[in-house]
Amino acid sequence: MAKWNKRSGTLEDYLWKNEQKNRSKVVKEGTKNAKLASLDYEVLKYNPEIDLSVLKIDLHTGRHHQIRVQLSSRNHSIYGDQKYGGRGHGKQIALWAYQLKIQHPITKKEMIFTSVPELNGTWKILEGVNLEQ
Repeated sequence: MAKWNKRSGTLEDYLWKNEQKNRSKVVKEGTKNAKLASLDYEVLKYNPEIDLSVLKIDLHTGRHHQIRVQLSSRNHSIYGDQKYGGRGHGKQIALWAYQLKIQHPITKKEMIFTSVPELNGTWKILEGVNLEQ
């Protein structure tokens, strides 16, 4: 896995979903049934000893396996991703929805839900990371 060249940025790709294999892949713009996928990323921490990064991802779209596919297409697969990655075979995928913001359907108030994994195993990399950035 290569270190991120930029500390933050936006990834935009066209994704095509193979329904039979339950997989998606990055394709050229104009490919039949491909949909635009967009996300912002920020590198919160990089640990060179184990060559793992902690990324904050903000989704603009919600495509099938979007984060997994877009990162993997840039040789930055998610640790433990059996479908799109290579490292951490047999481990739990290190993908966590830290925060979810939604609008209540009736009151229209913003609702925020947060959750942090226990800091053991792969998740020990989160020690010292400020997730409120």
